[in-house]
Amino acid sequence: MNIRSLRPDDAPEDVSDIYEQSWKYAYKGIIPQDYLDSIPHGRWVRSLEVPERKHLVCELDGKLIGTASICPSRWESHSGCGEIVSIYFLPEYIGKGFGKQLLERCVSELRRDGFSKAVLWVLEENRTARRFYEKQGFVCTGEYREDSIGGKPLREVLYLFEMT
Repeated sequence: MNIRSLRPDDAPEDVSDIYEQSWKYAYKGIIPQDYLDSIPHGRWVRSLEVPERKHLVCELDGKLIGTASICPSRWESHSGCGEIVSIYFLPEYIGKGFGKQLLERCVSELRRDGFSKAVLWVLEENRTARRFYEKQGFVCTGEYREDSIGGKPLREVLYLFEMT
């Protein structure tokens, strides 16, 4: 597997498709099914154009299988931190060790950008993702924010990683 920066010749629809499929898989039973079923193809294409974000992709045998987005923290209370905005994989590649490699690359990129801490938000009900981040050394801070997706009230919890 190769982890690299998103290139201009990468099809944005392919990267957006990773988000779409991952959401439909990882958030089943958390986000209302009718909302997941209604996610339009290409929904995340525009998020790839946010200039202050760095986008990484995982490529295996010429196929994009995962993606991540990092940037300086968007949250005033953590303005000196780097932020991992997202990490998603096509469902058939989840649980195979690729996520750990991509997360390590995100941390490495943020460290190279001068950050000594990284934050990320996770849906409180997403126990699988929370266990994954905790296993990699991220600590739940107890901070949370309320959200609503598909009409369902949800809570996101903040995780912090101290780079040593």
